[in-house]
Amino acid sequence: MENSNCLKTLTILLLTSINILAQNDDRGYIVKIGQMAPDFMVTTTEGKIFKLSENRGKTIMLQFTASWCGVCRKEMPHIENEIWNPLKEKAFILIGIDRDEPLEIVTKFAKSMKISYLLALDPGAKVYSLFALKESGVTRNVIIDSNGKIVYLTRLYEEKEFNNMKDTIFNMVSKNK
Repeated sequence: MENSNCLKTLTILLLTSINILAQNDDRGYIVKIGQMAPDFMVTTTEGKIFKLSENRGKTIMLQFTASWCGVCRKEMPHIENEIWNPLKEKAFILIGIDRDEPLEIVTKFAKSMKISYLLALDPGAKVYSLFALKESGVTRNVIIDSNGKIVYLTRLYEEKEFNNMKDTIFNMVSKNK
């Protein structure tokens, strides 16, 4: 009984801390620039396993998305044309993580958006909730350096922020030669 009460108290404290972090960010993030990105594993629409920690040495862009998200649809062509196409042969990984949708919908979504970068499934938004409050919205990008540290966070699509993110990515990739 005593352990059960202790566990409940710790859970409440942890959830309270997560909520405070996210509120302080005001964009729903529970991670911060400079911290190590939480490790995770997802399955891509092609059936391959992607594990974040197995990709050290490369700059990584996580794009949290969903087919029903209008802002995601606005941003994706910019990601494809301005980031992915110029960098896909470099030390760079771009993976879209689709929030809680089945394979058929995610595959159709990628095709309709004419994107060639990887999309992965996130059942139950488990990966998403490692980075942001589960109830906060998608259209967010997390940029991770070659050592696994978070260096840039975006929310929604705003041209100036997008261009700053893009400059950050290009600078990091040029150093990863």
